[in-house]
Amino acid sequence: MKTLEVDLGNRSYPIHIGTDLLHQASLFEACSKASSIYIVTNTTVAPLYSDSLFSTLEQFGKQIRLIVLPDGESYKDWVNLQTIYDELLTHGADRQTMIIALGGGVIGDMAGFAAASFMRGIRFIQVPTTLLAQVDSSVGGKTGINHPLGKNMIGAFHQPVAVIADLHTLRSLPQRELSAGLAEVIKHGAIADALFLDWIEANSAELLACNTNAMLHAVLRSCEIKSAVVSADEREGGVRATLNFGHTFGHAIEAGLGYGKWLHGEAVGCGMVMASDLSCRLGQISQSDANRITRIIKLMNLPTLPPKFGVERYMELMQVDKKAEGGKIRYVLLEKIGKAHTQSVSDSTVIETLFATGAA
Repeated sequence: MKTLEVDLGNRSYPIHIGTDLLHQASLFEACSKASSIYIVTNTTVAPLYSDSLFSTLEQFGKQIRLIVLPDGESYKDWVNLQTIYDELLTHGADRQTMIIALGGGVIGDMAGFAAASFMRGIRFIQVPTTLLAQVDSSVGGKTGINHPLGKNMIGAFHQPVAVIADLHTLRSLPQRELSAGLAEVIKHGAIADALFLDWIEANSAELLACNTNAMLHAVLRSCEIKSAVVSADEREGGVRATLNFGHTFGHAIEAGLGYGKWLHGEAVGCGMVMASDLSCRLGQISQSDANRITRIIKLMNLPTLPPKFGVERYMELMQVDKKAEGGKIRYVLLEKIGKAHTQSVSDSTVIETLFATGAA
């Protein structure tokens, strides 16, 4: 097991990464002070891992309840958030209740938002079971739900008390889900560590085969990068926005297709192709670097051709973006492999990218 810390002063917390962690009660020690424990999971993950987690948590002698939600991005909404609140209120949850998010990014975001808002904030633990959640969404305290007009537009910053990433849970992922998680791994190399991107490219076969040692390095390095950024800029006032490389285009793809048609990582992967093209058009990376990003994304069995919504629709969808300021979108661009920044870009240049990548 490897452990690193997200440094946020008195709200700092550990990220534990390793195998067979669901059975290690010591990692869940924060639950010893809880009045009750609520495990929030979904219909896919519950049959696989809820019994193991339940038996581990029983050692603390607390009331434990299971909340099982439907599986999928399309269920990341008010209705299912309300289900969590209903269960908490019906069974007498209080300010000392602990919520545990057992699942992928959707479950982590929704359970975290429920924890952020129930009684104005209670503690929660992230137990991510997908690669995408382990390398990205479980770390950093972003929680929320989708709105029909925009992804993750309703939510709160609420840090967990721990992140427990058990690599054994990745064995049950379908290949498509594994590839979707690798998109966020690629992103971390592209924006912050050129040598890591080299490693990803060289070890693509091991990553696609879910080799444990390869996954340990991929998750650990991704979490190191993200935790350093979050520690420096918790609420995305500056450098943290670079973690959204590919997301402005990617979120537009998700919203335009309907949430769940493409996995989040698939949309982000394709969005990175588009953002790389835009970076190249602005003279910030070379054509060969843009082509390389596309090649690595394709290598991981991710889509590189965006849906053909047309210029007007893409521009409309991208206006609903958290990085927009005064009506102007701030795109995350690559200065070079391993370094990113945000800036406004003229609509005409963005439109060139939409045509060049096949989106228009």
